[in-house]
Amino acid sequence: MALPVLFGANVDPVWEDPQYPLRLARQVDASGLDFIAIQDHPYQSAFYDAWTLLTFLAARTQHVTFVPTVANLPLRPPAVLAKAAASLALLTGGRVRLGLGAGAFWDAIAAFGGPRRNGKEAVDALEEAIDVIRAMWSGERSVRTSGEHYSVSGAHPGPPAGPALGIWLGAYRPRMLALTGRKADGWIPSLGFLGLDKLPEAVARIDDAALAAGRDPAAIRKVYNLGGLIGPESPELFHGSVRQWVDQLVTIVREHGMNGFTFWPSDDREHQLAIFAAEVAPAARAAVTAAG
Repeated sequence: MALPVLFGANVDPVWEDPQYPLRLARQVDASGLDFIAIQDHPYQSAFYDAWTLLTFLAARTQHVTFVPTVANLPLRPPAVLAKAAASLALLTGGRVRLGLGAGAFWDAIAAFGGPRRNGKEAVDALEEAIDVIRAMWSGERSVRTSGEHYSVSGAHPGPPAGPALGIWLGAYRPRMLALTGRKADGWIPSLGFLGLDKLPEAVARIDDAALAAGRDPAAIRKVYNLGGLIGPESPELFHGSVRQWVDQLVTIVREHGMNGFTFWPSDDREHQLAIFAAEVAPAARAAVTAAG
């Protein structure tokens, strides 16, 4: 069964203007967009702590769902992260999804006291972390998992994870894409790192892994992060008119099976998000629905 297409917005976790994230979050909340994405880079001095900000914004909004894109696993132990996500989901009525990544910028992570992992270690650790998180969300009285990087031994989970709380992975390489298909609920690639020319192969890897694991590929949330601007007609992808944006979004849904989009305006953010919410998202949603 195909999932409905979602439309969201990135809110940068910058603190130079302390109230900027709240202003933008309230705008998005009132606009009818589905979710807000917040980057998690604890080592970035210009950023708030993502989980603190996400919790604050969720408490000051009413409708919109929040997704860390993506939670920095090497600096956030998975059992505690699972408890934090389940707690916030319960407090907000289910307005949280757990975006999760294997880690990058290893020098910066190490400077913060985190581990330095190679590619294989990072993927192995992420898979173990997913197992820990699922165990902590299981509702069982006591849970155990065993891994080289992450384990729990007789941990007592709680609060329970609601039915909507899932794990969305930031994934690009083959092993990560296969892991997404096997064990994740969603996928969050960015156009800047995975262009349209690479998208079909990546989607196929996820779908093939899902089928091999006995899962329905259509049930996986696939959200494309899109940097760009809405304005005059342009030959550049996602730097054109409302009509061009709608046509491009609908094509990606129909031809590649993506079912969600996050807008990252490259300039004039409040005005750009207003246009996206009022003109682009409704027209694209209507066109996808009409196409069946």
